[in-house]
Amino acid sequence: MDLISETAAYLANPAHWQGANGIPARLLEHVELSAASLLIAIGLALPIGLWIGHTGRYTGVAVNVANLGRALPSFAVITIVLPVTAALDPIAGFYVYPTLVAMVILAVPPILVNAYAGIAAVDRDLVEVARGMGMRDRQILFGVEIPSAIGFIVTGMRSAAVQIIATATLGAIVGFGGLGRFLVDGIAQRDTGKIWTGVLMVALLAVTAELLFAGARRAITGSHVRHP
Repeated sequence: MDLISETAAYLANPAHWQGANGIPARLLEHVELSAASLLIAIGLALPIGLWIGHTGRYTGVAVNVANLGRALPSFAVITIVLPVTAALDPIAGFYVYPTLVAMVILAVPPILVNAYAGIAAVDRDLVEVARGMGMRDRQILFGVEIPSAIGFIVTGMRSAAVQIIATATLGAIVGFGGLGRFLVDGIAQRDTGKIWTGVLMVALLAVTAELLFAGARRAITGSHVRHP
């Protein structure tokens, strides 16, 4: 059997769509981890990116520290964090938290840098006009700068989401579930159909996230243009 037929045969088997090891269950695990990682990264990186973009303070430090996350191999982060998290929680600390931490570190740089770049790129004359109208810093940030920079901000989130989805497969190496299990188990079992089912599902999930964020960006920026 060739690659396509083996993958099709794996997908056509009803047994592979049932139970804790089935495609829906693994897909849900992958989505849950990816969503949790993205939300935590947004909560950490977005406020910092907005703040440094608005104030111009500590820009170099924040951006350089964030970019350091790009240089850290995700699997190395997983293996470094694992002993600590496993000591804190012998169950989730071994299977879930190491991958979660690595994905958050991976997602912070694009969110922070894009938020900073978007705010910093706002026309300073527009900001000064708002300030001259009596608007306070908080009002300027939320009423002028963020609406103007929303395209940059959503693009950073989109980039982070796609990277998380693609890289979260590494968690299966240390025992996490998700779609990475199809790759790890498929390689161990020499099951080509299983391996490429995992590859296909990860690719489809990443493309879906890309399209959703791209659609959200168009909707938000389009709405902003139509209703200034």
